[in-house]
Amino acid sequence: MTELFEAVDDLLRRRAEVLPPPEVRARLRKASGLTQEDVAQAFGVHRMAFLRWENGQSMPRPRHRAAYLRLLKGWAELYPEAAEGSELTEAS
Repeated sequence: MTELFEAVDDLLRRRAEVLPPPEVRARLRKASGLTQEDVAQAFGVHRMAFLRWENGQSMPRPRHRAAYLRLLKGWAELYPEAAEGSELTEAS
């Protein structure tokens, strides 16, 4: 039974890494004044890879996803109006 509970706990932790909708991601980045290229360089990926993350066409790998979510949460604190209506503002 312990193994099953651990598997469930792992699934619950993964839920915490759900990204906000693409329109919120873009609003937050634009509110920060950064370009897609700026963010892509910080993450060490091509701009097109970041564009796909931002518009929801693909998901970042787990390491990048955790960092991207951290960035989005940071922006949500700085620019709450851009995060309005997302889970990012509800979690704060």
